[in-house]
Amino acid sequence: MTGVPVTAPSRLSRLAAQTEARLAIIMVLVFGVMAVLAPDRFLSSQNATSMAFQFPEFAILALAVTITMLTGGIDLSVVGIANCCAIVSALLLTRLAPGAEAGLGWLLLSYAAALAVGAAAGLLNGILVAYGGLPPILATLGTGLVFTGTAVAFTGGSAVMGFPSSVAFLGNGTLGGIPVPLIVFAILAAGLSFVLSRTGFGLKVQMFGANPLAARYAAVDIERLLLRVYVASGMLAAVAGLIIMSRANSAKADYGSSYLLLAVLIAVLGGVNPYGGYGRVIGVVFAVLTMQFLSSGLNMLQVSNFARELIWGALLILVVIINTWNWGSRRPRSRLPEAAPKGETR
Repeated sequence: MTGVPVTAPSRLSRLAAQTEARLAIIMVLVFGVMAVLAPDRFLSSQNATSMAFQFPEFAILALAVTITMLTGGIDLSVVGIANCCAIVSALLLTRLAPGAEAGLGWLLLSYAAALAVGAAAGLLNGILVAYGGLPPILATLGTGLVFTGTAVAFTGGSAVMGFPSSVAFLGNGTLGGIPVPLIVFAILAAGLSFVLSRTGFGLKVQMFGANPLAARYAAVDIERLLLRVYVASGMLAAVAGLIIMSRANSAKADYGSSYLLLAVLIAVLGGVNPYGGYGRVIGVVFAVLTMQFLSSGLNMLQVSNFARELIWGALLILVVIINTWNWGSRRPRSRLPEAAPKGETR
């Protein structure tokens, strides 16, 4: 039995057609370029440890954006939720707990309160989107400002400090030599990947994102689905806020102001379709590592923040173009309907 031989160009085309494969290649290229430009500092064990502590903050926010983007929506309130939850936790620890001697019970209570606030904030977003009919981008942009304003009202705009020493473990501790923030991110990423790929909830999320009308005809409870999605996003943002609080040893309403753009960039870079329906957590993980390698390398090369944002924007545009390219026919995929032949109507 004979068949058509698979040529090298066809293998490359098939590889290029796989989003995760393209992301892995981009990640390796970025790592290689930075390793060549600053080998002594970039390849050091100290830099690797530093990166492992740094990226989980915005990586968890990217997971929160990812799950909402899969429905064709977005959550622009994740940073506001993160800071608001961190401040609630911080106030419980500093005003209700007995100062620096607060025990594990108070610490866990403050964390539970932060997660509850994150769930409530996500529930508000879900109600506005699912029942209020508001566009997700406008609803979450508005609630993000509300959450930030609430955090400022709680603190007067100043930072909350004076935590017990046990708070530092979540953001600065290690387990078996592995940074705790990295462990938390790995658990959340693995859990979200399992939920999206192995459960009925994940199937419904991607079904709704791909075709909302078909999902409704398939008897999917759209309103309840969106509520659960935005609640999950709020709780993920709360975890990110707690890690930021632990690493900074303080909580403030304006921490992580640049993380929103970074979280959205990572989600899109990771292959999540901005229109909904497709996206894999492994792609987001590759995107997180790519952005961390790029950011760390640019810091070592002393690139200014303005130039860094220009590079991030250019990378975003490049990746969107690559992801929308039809690798089979070697032309861009169009979202516009094709014109009907003359004499025919659609």
